Amino acid sequence: MSHISNAVEYALHCMLYLVDSPGKPVEASTRDLAELQGVSAEYLAKIFTKLHRAGIVVGVEGSGGGFALARGPDKISFLDVVEAIDGKKSLFECKNIRLGCAVFGGKAPRWASQGVCDIHAVMLEAEARMRAALASHTLAEVGARFGAKAPHTFGEDVSNWLAQRAKRSRPG
Repeated sequence: MSHISNAVEYALHCMLYLVDSPGKPVEASTRDLAELQGVSAEYLAKIFTKLHRAGIVVGVEGSGGGFALARGPDKISFLDVVEAIDGKKSLFECKNIRLGCAVFGGKAPRWASQGVCDIHAVMLEAEARMRAALASHTLAEVGARFGAKAPHTFGEDVSNWLAQRAKRSRPG
């Protein structure tokens, strides 16, 4: 079982489409982002509800409606998104298996139960490092790396696609 859900991956990919040149915010509906990513609109709406509650995206009023980033992409870390979607769950939950050794006859000696379990200590360190790594990467940074790989027209193509979709969804 994955410790970081697929919903986090969908959120991050969709949020990259909301990153554009400075001063030009990108707005998109969850319906359009869902179609762009090939995922159910209902599923993505639930994801964006969590992002909205966490203050990562804001709702946009108007005929098309939708979402935009609530703050600059350089102020949104991967850890922010993981915690907004999956919560602050632990990577590992120690069950204190060390206390159940048959040799102890049902009563673990003090040396075996004292302090943090050594295995749990390693897992706590691993979790701290993972959280630090997630906190050190932002949407802006990953967007820039993605932009360096993609053809220079890709961002414009996506913006045009979203704009056409928004036009079609407006009445009149």
